[in-house]
Amino acid sequence: MSRRHVEITPDLMLRAYRHGLFPMAETRRGDRLYWLDPERRGILSLHRFHLPRRLARTVLSGRFTVSVDQDFAGTIAGCAAAAPGREDTWINPQIERLFTQLNRMGYAHSIESRYNDQLVGGLYGVALAGVFFGESMFSFVRDASKVALVHLIARLRLGGYQLLDTQFVTAHLAQFGAEEISRDRYRALLAEALTADAQWLPDPDPAQLSAEIRMMAEASRYGPGPDPTSTTPGGYCNR
Repeated sequence: MSRRHVEITPDLMLRAYRHGLFPMAETRRGDRLYWLDPERRGILSLHRFHLPRRLARTVLSGRFTVSVDQDFAGTIAGCAAAAPGREDTWINPQIERLFTQLNRMGYAHSIESRYNDQLVGGLYGVALAGVFFGESMFSFVRDASKVALVHLIARLRLGGYQLLDTQFVTAHLAQFGAEEISRDRYRALLAEALTADAQWLPDPDPAQLSAEIRMMAEASRYGPGPDPTSTTPGGYCNR
C-alpha cells in the first residue's frame, strides 16, 4: 500500500501550530519534515522574564541596532548556519522556504541585531493571536541574540501577547526563566492565548519600548511576581 503524500503548505503550518505541533527536519540536508508534539513543552514567561542588569545595560546602550522584519532571509540563514558545537541544524531548504512564505503573509517575524551595520544575531518565529512560537536564534557576536530576545519580550508585552512558546528548554533559555510544562498544561495555555487580541509591534514608540525594558530589568532585580499563566502559587525560545 502506498503512503499518501500530504503537501506541507503555509496554511497547513498555521493549522498545525494552532494544534500544538511544530515542524523540524532531521538534518540540514534532510528532505523530510517531521511534526513534533513533545510531552514536555518549553515556555518563557513574559511576566517573569529574568533580565540581568548587565544585559539590560547592553540593550539600552545602543551598542546593537535592533530592527524587525528587515532581513528575514538573513536571519533564518544565520539560524541555519553551522557554528562551533552545532555542526548541523534542523533548518533545511524546505523550512526556509515555508517560513519565508509565512513572513510574506505576515505571520512569521524576525528580530535582527546589527553591529557596525552588519547582521550579527537575531531570532525568528510565528505570531498567531496572542502566541509567539519561537523557532530559532543565532549569534555571531556576544549578546547579539540575547538583545534580540529582550526586544522580542518587550514587544510581546506591549502588544498584549500571552504566551511565548520556546518548544524546548535549553541552557541558553533557562537563564532567562524558561521552563518545561506538561503537554496538557501547554495546550490549555495555547487555547486561551489563541483567543487573545494581540498586536505585533514592529516599530513601537522608542520611549515606550525603553521604559518596558527598564521595567523588566527592575522586576528582575527584586524578583518576579506571580505569573498570570500559572495555576500554582509563585509558578511561573531556541533549538
